[in-house]
Amino acid sequence: MGSMEPLRGYQGEDIEIQLPGSLTVYDIDWLAVWCVQYRHNFGHVLIPKDLDVPPALGQTKITTSSTTADPKEARSSNCRQLLKERLQVHWELQGDWVQIQLAARMREDQYMAFGLSGEQGRPSMVGGDVVVAFYDSEKGTFQAEDYYMSATAQCDGKNGVCPDERIGGRNDVTLVSGERKDGVTTIVYRRPLQTNEPINDRGIPVDGDVSVIAAIGPLNSRKEANAHAISDKTTDDIRIDFSSRDDHACTISLFDLPEETGLQPWPPAIITGENLFSVRIGPTGGKRGYTPLTGQPSWGIAWYINDMLIPEIYVERGQTYSFVVEGGNDRTNPARYHPFYITDSKEGGFGQKSEADQKKQRVFGGVSYDAEGYPYPTAAGRYCEWTHKTIDKSAETQTFDSYLQTLRLVCDDGEPAYLNWTVVPETPEILYYQCYSHNNLGWKIHVVDAGYRSQRNGNTASLTHISSALTLGVLSLTLVIAFTS
Repeated sequence: MGSMEPLRGYQGEDIEIQLPGSLTVYDIDWLAVWCVQYRHNFGHVLIPKDLDVPPALGQTKITTSSTTADPKEARSSNCRQLLKERLQVHWELQGDWVQIQLAARMREDQYMAFGLSGEQGRPSMVGGDVVVAFYDSEKGTFQAEDYYMSATAQCDGKNGVCPDERIGGRNDVTLVSGERKDGVTTIVYRRPLQTNEPINDRGIPVDGDVSVIAAIGPLNSRKEANAHAISDKTTDDIRIDFSSRDDHACTISLFDLPEETGLQPWPPAIITGENLFSVRIGPTGGKRGYTPLTGQPSWGIAWYINDMLIPEIYVERGQTYSFVVEGGNDRTNPARYHPFYITDSKEGGFGQKSEADQKKQRVFGGVSYDAEGYPYPTAAGRYCEWTHKTIDKSAETQTFDSYLQTLRLVCDDGEPAYLNWTVVPETPEILYYQCYSHNNLGWKIHVVDAGYRSQRNGNTASLTHISSALTLGVLSLTLVIAFTS
């Protein structure tokens, strides 16, 4: 019972199945032969509700009015509230498996993540083994995916916050059920206590507590976990004994929580009339910055051009522009490796795309090809990042200029890289500056015809003249009224 060894072949034989723990035939609706690796149903049988089946030897959960259930066999009731009571975790040990229910008040385009911390005694993403669960609104299905986090960076197919299957592992999670109701997503899944993946998975102990982590964040275009806000993750050392019973600390209903109040995004920054740009990394500005400005999910970092958060840049056809890039050139550290390039893709991430997906992008600068036809980035440079002096204060600052005062620029030793780009006449009207190795770090480049700068300056002068004339007119009117009175 509960063995992970492959079953032998059966033909023409009766098979006796003993359900785990206190589970009885009255608690289930079907039995299926399910392949975890390929997620395929090889056959199932439905259980009629009026079936008369005696309990297995020693199983005493079925009771009558004259008997009571053995408390040791009763279903456990374990629950913890996390993330300021917005996420509830229920769990129950079932033989060699643990069944977990996650419920969170969140949007349809968000995920909830829960699992083992990368370090015992403190919350650590690096080395963490978590399950990312969400509702796929496009397909109308619920998902529960096994993740391993080798770095606090977007998954590039090799490192970062990655689904196990994307980095050569296996999804050891089995989805049981899901529900989306009144702003609350509830997903139930099972995972084995031990797997045969020593790198991607951590074993769940059954003889003591273990540090756990949790988060809520946005999904990206691949329906993978993107960076969460600083306030949407566990920051304390939270421990759970998965073998416990009646560890019930949940005191509220998620349906009673009020809706989150939205913050006003900062006005978009615009750069015109410049030919030289500094390119560095910085924070996304929380709920006032990257995502509300672009409508795209972010990974918690973004490009700062001339010390502005993802400004929209205007360039003219026929002009040459220089970008001084300090995005990091350490290929071994994906969190500090952000080559800069120019593309027609709103998402970017050329280096992590398949060959077929790369062909869907047009690249206008920052990428070359070797003798064998493989692409490589040409503009990375040393690593410079705008970092928080204390904590993220984006929610407290009404303007980006005020927010910038809460940051400080930290640079590694080394030299920047340079990208010189001449805008040819046939360049499309809208392009994007992006990160070669990660998605959604940059924003728009507006390509205009030659002379746009002078036309814009002329229009500005005309508007100034009109505004001055109106002001004088109001002043004259005021004087006339004052005189006649």
